[in-house]
Amino acid sequence: MAAVTIITGASSGIGAALAHEAARAGRELLLVARSAEGLAKVADAIATEGHARPESIALDLSEAGAADRLAGELSKRGLSVFELVNNAGYGLAGPVVAHSRAEEVGIVDLNVRALTDLTLKFLPEIMAAKGGVLNVASTSAFQPGPYAAIYYASKSYVLSFSEALAYELRGRVRVTALCPGPVPTNFQKRAYPGQQSRSRLPGMSAEKCAAIGWRGFMAGKRVVIPGFLNKLAAFLAPRMPRKPVLAVSAYLAASRRAT
Repeated sequence: MAAVTIITGASSGIGAALAHEAARAGRELLLVARSAEGLAKVADAIATEGHARPESIALDLSEAGAADRLAGELSKRGLSVFELVNNAGYGLAGPVVAHSRAEEVGIVDLNVRALTDLTLKFLPEIMAAKGGVLNVASTSAFQPGPYAAIYYASKSYVLSFSEALAYELRGRVRVTALCPGPVPTNFQKRAYPGQQSRSRLPGMSAEKCAAIGWRGFMAGKRVVIPGFLNKLAAFLAPRMPRKPVLAVSAYLAASRRAT
């Protein structure tokens, strides 16, 4: 039975870049995302680089039972799981009351519930293979975030869950939380529909972020924060009084200019 590295949210952005990193590391890949077309483009690009063409499954992981459906498809294909990269996620910008309840709860369904369900579903196989879990969190995990409140809270969960799991499984399974800062990807298009967001913080390419994240994952690091300024922000935010942290977070969110 072939052992694969599953990468969710792999049709674009950091997920696609992580797929390229994993392919270069010689992994057999199974890419998962909602867009079959996007997955095919990523798989073709990886094959063009001379690597084995990844398998892919178009699946909405926010739906109930998605982890079981994915496991069933793996069984049909004779695949087991060596590594799991939980990258799928989204956020919404603006006050909580500006969005529907379904939109906001959907963030929890994908960023929190699906990530947890996939991890628990495949962890026995990963432990048997002495593989790893890479969870993509964010520098948002280190502070509350007005005007993206549920997204920030979801990433705090991802970081906390990942660190605790890393401790529980130390010496047996690599568990890493990747915490990027601003990265220009399709994430912004969904967070700011019909707009182009511009962060006041310096951004990093998805490719560079993925390269740093993958190296940290291979080295067994518990938390990887790409970029000096992101590391500094992540260090300072939990150590500052909450009131100014809230004010700064709100300012940065409100100062994103749309064109």
